[in-house]
Amino acid sequence: MPYSRRLAVLALAVAVAACSRKKQPNAPVPEKLDEWTKSLLMEFSREPDSVPTRWRALIGDYGPDTVKRWFVIERDRRLWVMDEHKNYVPLTERSDSVFRAPIAPVPVQGEVRFHLAEAVVQSIEAGGTVMARRRMELASGEVQLKVTPVRPIDEIRREALAATPPAESGSFRPTDLVDVTTLDSTIRLEIRYATENNFLGTKMYDEARAFMQRDAAKALVRANKNAKRVGLGLLIHDAYRPWYVTKIFWDATPEEKKWLVANPATGSRHNRGIAVDITLYDLETKQVVEMPSTYDESTERAFSTYLGGTALQRHHRALLRRLLEHEGFAVNPKEWWHFDYMDRKRYAIGNIAFEDIGR
Repeated sequence: MPYSRRLAVLALAVAVAACSRKKQPNAPVPEKLDEWTKSLLMEFSREPDSVPTRWRALIGDYGPDTVKRWFVIERDRRLWVMDEHKNYVPLTERSDSVFRAPIAPVPVQGEVRFHLAEAVVQSIEAGGTVMARRRMELASGEVQLKVTPVRPIDEIRREALAATPPAESGSFRPTDLVDVTTLDSTIRLEIRYATENNFLGTKMYDEARAFMQRDAAKALVRANKNAKRVGLGLLIHDAYRPWYVTKIFWDATPEEKKWLVANPATGSRHNRGIAVDITLYDLETKQVVEMPSTYDESTERAFSTYLGGTALQRHHRALLRRLLEHEGFAVNPKEWWHFDYMDRKRYAIGNIAFEDIGR
């Protein structure tokens, strides 16, 4: 049974129990929920319906640049076009590639036609304006968008391992890295950098583990407890990252993509053990939920405020953010999956390998 349906049944059972005047012997005491939890359940206990398969190829970004563009999105089980002025125009389907928009004083009006070539959408046309599709989707068979390294990774790795992290001044809390799964085994791991399935296509870690400073790890456990209330769990792609790996990322990434990685000259919060790359999975199916972009994607779909995609994808992204922010994390505006723990007490840059933690 989908988690939304299970929650509906649970809510009904609680309501019936609350209305009963007779006290049942040995009956479980209903959990007292605080206002934040009640608000969470009210907003996220039912997920949006899935969209028709034929619409998925149409949903996306169209236009020559990031200023003049249209979004084709799904909301309330209906396709909409949002123009560059953020005018939302609903579409009425006439065929698989032809829709109708209401007459309105905006560019998107009248007949809206999607142009296809070999079943791939090439552009959208409305009101005499043609907007080419902006290519951000994965190629067939891919699960991760890739960045081509500027130099051989083996060469960059040797340099990074021989380098020294930047010197820091000030006082720092003692490092207390803990394996997150030892605190909560239901937090799942899919550590991409322990495989070749990452943005550089090269294995970076020898072990698939997730370490964080103890306070941050405990905060994740609390967030996971709340995720379970809506039938979901947390899945970690990356947490503590040795500094030398950050240097590999920086030195291997092209200049125009460096917004995706941290500068080793200052280190990253991953190096300090207070950052996590994270998503959600369904407790029943064990499948990772849909998000507006893939993990570590170097496109605008990765932005935490990206307007496109489906209602279900945006629902999951908003839920993840609500869960993590409640426990003291803050999202990276350019990466919906990246959260930093807002601990005012600082930790130093770490460069210890996974296998040496705790020794």
